[in-house]
Amino acid sequence: MKFSINQSELQNALSVVLKGVATRSTLPILSGVYLDAQKDSLTLQTTDLELSIQYSVAALVEEEGKTVVPGKLFSEIIKNLPDAAVHVETEEETALITCDTSSFSIKTLNAEDFPGFPHVDVQQEMSIPFSQFSSMVKRVARVVSKDESRAILTGVLITFEDTYLKMVATDSYRLAITEVQLPDTPAEEFQAVIAGSFLQEIATLPRSEEDIKIALAENQIVITYQDTVFINRRIEGNFPNYKQLLPDSYATRVSMDKERLISAVKRTSLLGQSSSPVKFDIDTASQTVLLSAAAQDIGSAQETLSCAGEGENVEIAFNCAYVIDGLSSIATDNVFLEVQSSLKPGIFRADQDENFLYLVMPVRIS
Repeated sequence: MKFSINQSELQNALSVVLKGVATRSTLPILSGVYLDAQKDSLTLQTTDLELSIQYSVAALVEEEGKTVVPGKLFSEIIKNLPDAAVHVETEEETALITCDTSSFSIKTLNAEDFPGFPHVDVQQEMSIPFSQFSSMVKRVARVVSKDESRAILTGVLITFEDTYLKMVATDSYRLAITEVQLPDTPAEEFQAVIAGSFLQEIATLPRSEEDIKIALAENQIVITYQDTVFINRRIEGNFPNYKQLLPDSYATRVSMDKERLISAVKRTSLLGQSSSPVKFDIDTASQTVLLSAAAQDIGSAQETLSCAGEGENVEIAFNCAYVIDGLSSIATDNVFLEVQSSLKPGIFRADQDENFLYLVMPVRIS
């Protein structure tokens, strides 16, 4: 195998496929990057047997062939080369990498031992502009649970019904829901739970005007974007029935300036840890919200915000970090807080133009 490619293009390709390299596997081949030089393109593949990534990039191929190089080492070498043409040539079990005045010789692995890229029988496919997909994922994926013992909560529930694409995530303390209408999508209705970490990796890919394609198979999801194909296993199990948590009415509803609210919550939380509770004392008569926090043996803090509200006066407390997480996901200038009582979940909603809802379980007020 013999090919030449620009350093920055190869580095960019490696930054994408390295997300699929196995980090804890006992099989050395899974820590490698499979290189396949054919005609005028180079295809890179990685897999950890859960996630598989394939990326194609234009290259000057002098001699066709396949090999597997150690992923981390190969990436570090390419990253540290100057921005010039990189030449890669393989002989038996060695790859020779040259660029400008630098040259490296590294051991390779047998390409025959590398798992074949999965062939997936796709049953459903839909397209969505990448920027829309990315912002939806970033809003909900921060809410997924880190607790591997309840795998279903580490995923995002993606559904498509009545022309609406919806994403839902929960860690059982809070819940985030976002949806967009895709009226021109011919896809049939579907639902699948996909790993939040996987979706976050895709959402951080370079933005472009191109659509991202989402396809579902029996137990896998296939995502195609630009020259890259990602295949990941769906999470099996029943996602919690989140709809029963959503109340159809509220006792109190207030609208506040989002940036002022975020700043006020951050200030009142300075006394305790980020997980300390912040109390919202809503007074609809005076159209104010008094935020307060107290830490034993340290002191207390409070701040008054103006609001536009309706309904009953109510006191409710939430985990500070959860509130800031939810408010950071809202893109509108104003935010609504809806409360039924001090012991029932509070709901933060984006202003009308945007379909985003964030539900937080309350903290008991002593």
